[in-house]
Amino acid sequence: MQVTCEKTPARTRSRWLVRSGVKPKATIRLFCFPYAGGSTNIYHSWQGLLPETIDVAPVLLPGRGECFSEAPFARLSEIVEVAAHELAPYFEESFAFFGHSMGALIGLELTRWLRRNNRMMPAHLFVSARGAPQLPELIEPTYDLPEPEFIEHVRQLNGTPQDVLSHPELMQLMIPLLRADFAVCQTYKYEPEPPLDCPLTVFGGVGDVEVPAAHLSPWRELTSSAYQLHLFPGDHFFIHTAQADITRTIAKELGR
Repeated sequence: MQVTCEKTPARTRSRWLVRSGVKPKATIRLFCFPYAGGSTNIYHSWQGLLPETIDVAPVLLPGRGECFSEAPFARLSEIVEVAAHELAPYFEESFAFFGHSMGALIGLELTRWLRRNNRMMPAHLFVSARGAPQLPELIEPTYDLPEPEFIEHVRQLNGTPQDVLSHPELMQLMIPLLRADFAVCQTYKYEPEPPLDCPLTVFGGVGDVEVPAAHLSPWRELTSSAYQLHLFPGDHFFIHTAQADITRTIAKELGR
């Protein structure tokens, strides 16, 4: 596995990409964005699960993994602006975006940034476990809760491993990242724009109480192209339990 965190002028490297293996027969690259508090390990097995025609490129955001020492962004606009420049050399060949929860917002807003700046657009946008962004946010912000309440909130979300939650030193390392990522999601304000013209596929969890199916359907308003909604067994983090079904669906859509 090649991990680079330093800035480099080389067009074939980016500090934001973690590559696992090489697919010389690939015809499209799938950029994968993490959920809040997540890193590239979410997508560690996807390179093997997807066919040789799809090259998986997990995106390493600051504040995690090999780039842990870098301060995480707390605003979505900052992530999008930097990502657009970090990944620009890879946007000259066919590519698609996948994002889960926070990652879905990154994928959407990066796609809209590319359109506003007359750049090449993704062949497909996959969004997962995130309600349609034009819907009003009904949940009160939690990123600035006092620490005991914040940790309890994180525990209830069921996305942080128990061995981390029960380890105070590890939690102290994770809290700044979690607060920043929650702020990314909870300070985001959707700005209306014309529908995208790329296909849009939405994934949801049948048992996801945070993002019910009724909040997923309105994504269809954000594209004038093909739209599909797929629901899988599991809660908000069905991305871990339904990997085979998710990647099978992605392969089918990108193979059209």
